[in-house]
Amino acid sequence: MTTIAANLEHVQGRIARACEAAGRAPASVGLLAVSKTFGAPEVLQAAHAGQRAFGENYLQEALDKRAAVAALAPELAAELRWHCIGPIQSNKTRLVAEHFHWAHTVDRLKIAQRLSDQRPEQLPPLMVCIQVNVDGGASKSGVAPQEALALARDVAQLPRLCLRGVMSIPDPVEGPAAQRAVHGRVREVFDAIAACGAPGLEHFDTLSLGMTADLEAAIAAGSTLVRVGSGLFGARSYPPA
Repeated sequence: MTTIAANLEHVQGRIARACEAAGRAPASVGLLAVSKTFGAPEVLQAAHAGQRAFGENYLQEALDKRAAVAALAPELAAELRWHCIGPIQSNKTRLVAEHFHWAHTVDRLKIAQRLSDQRPEQLPPLMVCIQVNVDGGASKSGVAPQEALALARDVAQLPRLCLRGVMSIPDPVEGPAAQRAVHGRVREVFDAIAACGAPGLEHFDTLSLGMTADLEAAIAAGSTLVRVGSGLFGARSYPPA
């Protein structure tokens, strides 16, 4: 068994145990493998071990990687789903709309409108999540919690998008109780949108919360999708700026 396959098995065990502790079915929580800075060989190791969803932050790296994976294993590559989990600038929306299955970081209507307009008609609607800045930091991406419902109503009406849920990347906090508390604030935003009864929310089912260090607390708070990078692939080595 490769190291990545073993890591995947370990993370899946953590998810299962966290679900059991929370009184949830393990199948209610999905795993998004955050493969940024790792190459096609690492993605393929995870894919051969059963992983199908991969999250990428850097668009050109992701497109090059996806092409490399397709060249090495075309049949397997066709089963993979690629999620954009990095900030989306206006001049990069076409790349996301044309090449990804999901976009997790929609935080303003302008970006959502461009994604909808630029999504090719031959592709199914782009799955999107609204990113919520639960901490309120001025330098962080995400819509303010009190503005998320209005944004969700507008995004849900765009024709080439399917609003699937809410995503957040809270600042790290110490201890399970504090982690559950901050994730719980995002869960409140998710619940408010789910209960609003607005049209276009028929598939609103995804709460994207939790990473390697805090996935147990996120699952306890209701996360349906955890994003794990270093826990699967190991420590990252970033190129010099």
